[in-house]
Amino acid sequence: MIVVAGVTGNTGKVVAETLLAQKKPLRVIVRDASKGEPWKARGAEVAIAELDDAAALAKALTAATGAYLLLPPQYPSSDSRADNGRRTQAFVTAIEASGVPHVVFLSSIGAQHQTGVGIVASVSYAEERLAKTSAKLTFIRPGYFLENWASVLEAAKGGKLPTFVPVDLKYAMVGTKDIGRTAANALLEGAPQDKTQVIELSGPRDYDARDIAAILGKILGREVVAEAAPTDAVVPVFTSFGISQNIAELFRDMYVGFIAGTVAFEGGKARSLRGSTDAEAVLRGLLGLK
Repeated sequence: MIVVAGVTGNTGKVVAETLLAQKKPLRVIVRDASKGEPWKARGAEVAIAELDDAAALAKALTAATGAYLLLPPQYPSSDSRADNGRRTQAFVTAIEASGVPHVVFLSSIGAQHQTGVGIVASVSYAEERLAKTSAKLTFIRPGYFLENWASVLEAAKGGKLPTFVPVDLKYAMVGTKDIGRTAANALLEGAPQDKTQVIELSGPRDYDARDIAAILGKILGREVVAEAAPTDAVVPVFTSFGISQNIAELFRDMYVGFIAGTVAFEGGKARSLRGSTDAEAVLRGLLGLK
């Protein structure tokens, strides 16, 4: 039995679908029963649990051979690190109580650092805490989600693609389908030989904002120009979208980390993988096009 959290989100859904396609026994974690009905209809068991409820999580993880866990974003949070710290502690408690032998955790590029990475610091802390449990760990550290460009697609339709990093800075980007498939494959492979393994995941190639603008121009049939805004603009822009001041400041610090080279892959013993989903495929999907 493999247990998957986050099945109502992008990555967890792909993990679960991949495992079902392989005819693997599956248990999904959802917050309310109605969210689990479609999965139950497809043959999965359904566990009801909040990600900060250690007792419910332990019950969900009982008798599992592996599990996929993540810290979903909490955009209204006024103290992201404290909130994620509580969920991380619930994970730790549930893992020890259930005895699940292998956990695949969705981390992030740059998670080898606990400072200078903004919002990534929460998964960095989680990696540290989870590595002290009895389970073996696979940390998936993907690059920047290609789906994050969704928030500026309306501007792109008008010919401008705003970004908070230099337009010529190439960095790792990856689609969430590739993240989900990679996590599912790690679960299918089973626990690593060592206590922990790190998988650094990017798309077929790295992109800069000018590349993304060119791809959008091709899709939209018009010129799209990438324009960099100062990082001082991150907080007012994000809070105007209803994101909390705390979360907005952490995103600003993450963009600063990208520019400084801190939010980057570690290399070394980490497994470096490239997915197969390119930016054009993701952007077309976000725009509702084939």
